[in-house]
Amino acid sequence: MDWKKRLIQAAVVAIGIAAVLFVAVGNNGVLEKAQDDAAYPGGDKETIYFWYTDDSMTSFINSAAVSFGEKEDVRVIPVLTGEGQYLETLNRASLSGEQMPDVYLIGNDALEKAYLAGLASETLDGGEVCGTEYFSPAALNAVSFRGKNIAYPLYFETSVLLYNETYLETWAVQQARKELEEKGGEGEADEAVVNELAQSYLEKGIPATVDDILYIADTFDLPENVEGIMKWDVSDIFYNYWFVGRYMVVGGEAGDDENRIDINNEQVIQCLEVYKALNQFFSMETDTISYDSVIQDFIDGKIVFTVATTDVINRLESAKADGSFAYDYGVAAMPDVSADLESASLSVTGAVAVNGYSGHRELANAFAAYLVKDCAGELYPRTGKLPARMDTDPDNPAAEIFQLEYADSVPLQKLIETGNFWIRLEVLFAKVWDGEDAAELVAELAEEIAAQVQT
Repeated sequence: MDWKKRLIQAAVVAIGIAAVLFVAVGNNGVLEKAQDDAAYPGGDKETIYFWYTDDSMTSFINSAAVSFGEKEDVRVIPVLTGEGQYLETLNRASLSGEQMPDVYLIGNDALEKAYLAGLASETLDGGEVCGTEYFSPAALNAVSFRGKNIAYPLYFETSVLLYNETYLETWAVQQARKELEEKGGEGEADEAVVNELAQSYLEKGIPATVDDILYIADTFDLPENVEGIMKWDVSDIFYNYWFVGRYMVVGGEAGDDENRIDINNEQVIQCLEVYKALNQFFSMETDTISYDSVIQDFIDGKIVFTVATTDVINRLESAKADGSFAYDYGVAAMPDVSADLESASLSVTGAVAVNGYSGHRELANAFAAYLVKDCAGELYPRTGKLPARMDTDPDNPAAEIFQLEYADSVPLQKLIETGNFWIRLEVLFAKVWDGEDAAELVAELAEEIAAQVQT
């Protein structure tokens, strides 16, 4: 399913391979080192291995490994491996001692499993790095397990509302002209008056609730090439979760407490009823729609609003550069479900964990802290991925909104016992979208998850 691919991409993040070492992955998943360690200078220096799975962040880790190595007079050797059975591969290497993964990248949802297996240990920063000075509560909750910080938050993925600013300006002008006509204006109103009034509509035009989107849909005389007001990937739980995120509790704030599960409650059902009703306004087929197709429709100017993840920034900027996207755009926090029901986006955090089996835990902690604190400003320019550290300046207004949404998001839960929760929830959303009874479906899901936790 597409949502699984999205979560894997966001949760199993990596920092790429340094120029001083090249590692290949064989067909059987076994690591093959291209050159002997002795080929590199500083063989007598303290050395740690940094494991990761995604080579898209190569330049970032190259820079970090070299600068940290020079600063501390040590060696950091990155090791690239496959995504499949990542924790199992880490465990085997830890037991064999072959290229021992002293520190590694992992999705926050896998931290409980890693910690219980001894592959993640409590951080040694004493809260100086993993604290509220640098990170939001969402980031800290993402790397917390049973009250302990067991990793360092590096980057995140979440969703926001993406809108075509050019179209929204057109709508604002339309509303200004309609208001002036209703007040008895005759003929063409002065453009300065229209523009001033339109600006006030535009400022109020960023939807604060789902009802605001429906109001725009009801009052907008759409340009000829626009096919609809809003479309999003209703088949992917990552783009749907915001409807119930504020009220559906699985594991509490840190997603690690089996005693804090509240799935079947009145607010969740009310939010799902709103979601179901939207099928009447935005007709989308769950078996044919995809995130890529929706974003392409946005680029082609066929829709005004959609729900997007952080990758959309570079995609739109590239489309503007090559001329395939001829509009201005903006991003905003996800609207509330209604005036009485709040929303909350789902988030995943790429975290740097220190192996409990490492014989260099102090150095590994120092490098992990260096990555998320000192190197955070280089993450977006080099990779397009947004840092979890709050006070970085990616020099992009859209990135700033994503960071604010992340700060108020719900971290992907860690509980091993509820590992199939997301698949079951995705099925629930699909059935609700197709008109099935939300209350019955929520009760069934709550009963199923409760049975799993009690087993």
